[in-house]
Amino acid sequence: MRAPGFWRRDGWVSRLLAPFGGLYGAATARRLRRPGLRVPATVICCGNATAGGTGKTIVALAIADILINAGHRPAFISRGYGGRLKTPTRVDPARHTARDVGDEPLLLAARAPCFIGRDRAAVARFAAGFTHLILDDGLQNPSLVKDISFLVIDGGAGFGNGRMIPAGPLREPVAAAARRVQAAILIGEDEFNAQAQLPPGLPVLKATLVPVYGKNDDDPRGRRVVGFAGIGRPGKFRASLIEAGAAVAEFIAFPDHHFYTETEISRLQAEAIRFNARLATTRKDLVRLPPAARAGIAVLDVELRFTAPAALANLLCCTAASSNL
Repeated sequence: MRAPGFWRRDGWVSRLLAPFGGLYGAATARRLRRPGLRVPATVICCGNATAGGTGKTIVALAIADILINAGHRPAFISRGYGGRLKTPTRVDPARHTARDVGDEPLLLAARAPCFIGRDRAAVARFAAGFTHLILDDGLQNPSLVKDISFLVIDGGAGFGNGRMIPAGPLREPVAAAARRVQAAILIGEDEFNAQAQLPPGLPVLKATLVPVYGKNDDDPRGRRVVGFAGIGRPGKFRASLIEAGAAVAEFIAFPDHHFYTETEISRLQAEAIRFNARLATTRKDLVRLPPAARAGIAVLDVELRFTAPAALANLLCCTAASSNL
């Protein structure tokens, strides 16, 4: 689904829905009081306070890189949103599709072992033997005891109108989420002054998304493209294409986690022909396309670049050591 426009600003619709937001927040707070399972691994959570994409997956990938380079054996745990498999499953990119396990787990599994399932505690027990378990999302899920939690913030969206679902994008009050994390990770420019809404003592690690070239031979640099994306904020991908040097003739946005139909693919291909351009999309969107439709589509890969690269590694090291795991 697409986020409603009124989530970005406070108006009569959000005020009308505010009582329902209060009920949603109360239900979340009650759920978070449940005890969680402690597992023999360091559990790291990449979560957010808002609904939709903020960059949690790319943060999880960055954390895995740090741990792997330090000689650890991390694995990812994901709910597998959008996939049909519900029981604990190890993701196999050679066998599973996005319709099986969701799109993000396929990206994660390309970096380190990834396990999916609706019950995170059951998945954690299933994924035994790893030194670290990295949760892609799950800050509002109490089923596992977390050793390190990060509040991931999209600087281009902030916390919206500051109201709870359905009146706004918040899953819980910002202050409540901030109390359960060791640091916030702010991605991009802080366009909505989100940092000012965090507790003064909470460390804020700043990062930007930068294009990565050389991972595929068909990147969009210097090309005339018709871009498309079904992610949390499609406009962010359009901006990345322009920043990478692509000439964007047209851009078509789809809902987050959207599975493309044959009709939509034909429309995209027709638009590319009309503009004499190459189709361009994200790696996350590519895995939701049928394999036969992927040929010739340019993919813009991005990675996270931290302002202070050592800060995240130091925080991971110190917090993990204090957990005695």
